[in-house]
Order: sequence, then C-alpha cells, then structure tokens
Amino acid sequence: MPSGQQISMWQTTYMDKYPELLEKQIQCYKAEHANWEYIASHIFPTFSMRLPVMEKARSNVLCLYKSTCSHASEKLGLDLNIILVVYVGIGCGAGWATRYNGKPAILLGLENIAEEKWHTRYKLRGLISHEIGHLAHMYWSDEPESFGRNEEDPLFQLYSEGFAQKCEQLVTGKATWHIAPNQEWFSWCKQNRRWLAREFLERLKANIPVKDFFGSWFDIHGIRQTGYFLGNAFISELEKTYSLREIASLKTADMKNMALDFLDSLSVQPRKSC
Repeated sequence: MPSGQQISMWQTTYMDKYPELLEKQIQCYKAEHANWEYIASHIFPTFSMRLPVMEKARSNVLCLYKSTCSHASEKLGLDLNIILVVYVGIGCGAGWATRYNGKPAILLGLENIAEEKWHTRYKLRGLISHEIGHLAHMYWSDEPESFGRNEEDPLFQLYSEGFAQKCEQLVTGKATWHIAPNQEWFSWCKQNRRWLAREFLERLKANIPVKDFFGSWFDIHGIRQTGYFLGNAFISELEKTYSLREIASLKTADMKNMALDFLDSLSVQPRKSC
C-alpha cells in the first residue's frame, strides 16, 4: 500500500477515534517546524516489518504496567491515577509523559518502541518507570504551568531527563538505562564525561541546539542519548544536598545556575597530584 494511502487511513480510520491523541502528535512536529506527513511517509513503510515487535511490545506492556506503577507508588511515594495510552503513531517518541483527557498520562508509541528494540520487559519496565519519573517531576514542581515551555530550554531538558532517569533507577531498583543501545554505552559515557560536559557548555555558549544529546534520531560522535547520562550525573550531584522532592521543586533560575556550575566543574580536567 502506498505510504500516502497508509497515512490517510491512519488519520481518518484509526486516529479519527482519538482526536486528542492525533492533535498532540501533529502539534509535536509543528513545534519543531517539521512536516508530520513527510515524516510519517518514512515511518509507515516500516510497519509491516516491525509489526511482530510492536505486538510483542504491547503484550509486555499490558503484563508489567500495573506492577511497575505499584512499585513507583511505593518507591517514590507518588499517588497518581495514571492513564496508559498504547498506540501506533508517527514517531513522536517511544514514551511521552503528558496529560490526556485532563489526567496524568503515559503515551507509548509502539512504532518508536519497535524501532529502538525496546520491546523486552526489561526495556519497557525502564521506559515506563522513566515516564512515571517525568510525571512525578511535573506533579512535585513548584512551576507546573510552565513545565512544558521550560523543556525547550537545554538546561531544563538536562535536569528533566536526569530526574526521570534517576526515578527509573529508583523504581526498578537497579542502575537501569533503558535508553542504552548496548553494554558499551555507559562505559563510553563515563570515560568521556568531561568532554561531554565541555561540548554541552560550548553549544550553550554558541547558542547551538543540543538535540544531538537527546532523542533516538540524533547522536554525538555516533553515540546517542548521552544527555541522559549527563542529566543523571547532575541529579546525583544534587542528591548530596537535596531530597528528590526538593530537587523536583527547584526554581528554574536556581536550577540553571546549579546546572551550569555542575557542567563547568565536570568539564575541568583534574590536576595530577605530585
């Protein structure tokens, strides 16, 4: 079936039943000044090949979602009635913490989950825990009304993704990194953490986008998702002084100063002792 026909059927037959979900996806690309139909024309032809993985992902999500939410409630002390939306979309993300029908929600895009090969229970438990972390951050934030706008800021994105990554590890009870493409990823990030911090700072100073540090479609020196490593390290540093809830409720201006201090300190090569 031609991709144009696939897109039309997806929009009018499938998404017509879920107008809020459709609008969220379209607005996601409008915010990036991107043409969603063009992107969909590259994503939809992969569906037939990835269908078995998407089906497996959906089955695994339904098996582990309730237990993961229960663990999150226990570990984070979070009392939220979270809506789960599992759908096939146009590449807006494997996981998305947002509001849906006026309630806190986690949206799971099967097309991105299949692309990333995050369909295993191990990966999905990490992904769901990560998105619950985002919801906890929004819920505990002192500035919830500006949370969405703030995420466009590179330093806030570092803070937000680092916080969610920390929550992922607390909920799963392990040092999980669902975003890691392989076992070497963490070692590479750790060995290159000072260079990553310098590169992030240099891009901030030059007003260059930092999207290469985040997202499954971008990479820096061939390594993806390195912003999650930096963000998690930032939150770990804050935990030396603040509780998790206090970290979540930091004023944006204060957080930015702390993030800049952290990156600046990390980027400096320590002197060798004599």
